[in-house]
Amino acid sequence: YWYCFQVSILGLGPIWMSPNEKAKKKAAELLKKGAIFAFGLSERTHGADIYSTETTLTPADNGTWVANGEKYYIGNGNEAEMVSTLGKVKDGTDDYVFFVTNYKHKAYELKKNVISHQEYVSNFALHDYPITEDEILMRGPHAWDSALNTVNIGKFNIGPASIGVVEHCFYEAITHASNRILYGMKVTDMPHVRKNFMDAWLRLVAMKLYQRRSTDYFRNANDKDRRYLLYNPTSKMKVTLQSEDVLNLLWEVISAKGFEKDTYFHMAAADIRGPSKLEGTVHVNVQLIRKFMKNYFFNPVSYAPVAPDFSAKDDLFLFNQGPTKGLGSVQFHDYKPVFEAGRKLPNVEIFIRQINIFKEMLEKAGPDKAQDLDPSWSLPVGEMFSIVVYGQLILEQAAFDKVDDDILNQIFDFMVRDFARFALQIYGMHNTKEDQRAYCKDIMLIKGQGDDAQYDRVWQKYVAVLNGEYAMSE
Repeated sequence: YWYCFQVSILGLGPIWMSPNEKAKKKAAELLKKGAIFAFGLSERTHGADIYSTETTLTPADNGTWVANGEKYYIGNGNEAEMVSTLGKVKDGTDDYVFFVTNYKHKAYELKKNVISHQEYVSNFALHDYPITEDEILMRGPHAWDSALNTVNIGKFNIGPASIGVVEHCFYEAITHASNRILYGMKVTDMPHVRKNFMDAWLRLVAMKLYQRRSTDYFRNANDKDRRYLLYNPTSKMKVTLQSEDVLNLLWEVISAKGFEKDTYFHMAAADIRGPSKLEGTVHVNVQLIRKFMKNYFFNPVSYAPVAPDFSAKDDLFLFNQGPTKGLGSVQFHDYKPVFEAGRKLPNVEIFIRQINIFKEMLEKAGPDKAQDLDPSWSLPVGEMFSIVVYGQLILEQAAFDKVDDDILNQIFDFMVRDFARFALQIYGMHNTKEDQRAYCKDIMLIKGQGDDAQYDRVWQKYVAVLNGEYAMSE
């Protein structure tokens, strides 16, 4: 059911961003009646490459139009009362255009559900579908911008969704493992099992902290403060990937139990793979955030502090984000003070050392043009950058929530490990230069500071006690 909601938000995006008041009022009435919506963006041949959209809107008689084309992987396409559909105008301009279609129309051919789950992810085709001015949402650059800005809003949702899925799995797994005796030993007393649960729980806490803080920056954005353009894609790629890591850690503990039909886990194990992969989420978003690296590290500016925002207000800017170009000009507040404030924690101090080496590598031995254009090389660089951003917002939110220092220090233990892992990837690339390898080696050889007493405190106080705390109703 979450998917149905998620896709409806995407479908409503271009309508809410449109100057077409009739379409907005129609959508409002349909919402009151419980209607669902769809976002007709992707096509089978092109996937995430919306530059290559082939759906067309061609002038017809009396100021009307006809739409032709086929859309693929469109959620809710089987019953959406309004499908916000992207195409190109065939009047000599090749303008992008958003127009609205309806699944009941005879010119709308619903071909199939492309997946085997209960959600409906449609393949549909338009055959001379008649369109009037009332059904055109926008055209030209506004249509293009609205496609991307809708994704900024609607796909931000995949972070919280991923958190919810794996948190549910966590409760199921720890309750199962805590009540099993194998080889005369309680399963959660086995060191490797305990480590998996600790790592999973700490990653889950970190995901929540990051997502919460990034939401503040999103809701308080304006045309002078577009920092969300870094924090949102970082959520979409980082939180979704972390959720997969959490599920993998839990699955190693519960093993075959994760396949059983009376668990939530068996559904989650399939569904959790989706958010990071739909429309190439991770690769697209890692490459996107790399555009912000230079200004983030080397050109900070001052902003007024952004307070936690739980208000029930109309976030008008989100539906009027403006042009999507100019990402390289977006600037950020200095990341260093929040890390300095956390420096008293040994693993934050160690992580700062890694950041400083990474920053020096970018400055003195940054990627050449060939490396920059090679995703196999540039993706791990983007991953390392994302971990810095992730850590910054985790620390910001932890200060608001007064998170126990024991928890924070243990979170940065896995952050140090993750950072080193991506440095190893770059080190092992055949096209990495020797000076770059030297920096990567320095990062890799930095390890977190262990603290057995602290580790045990976090386990006993926060993790072990979750046994039996939640179960889905029968």
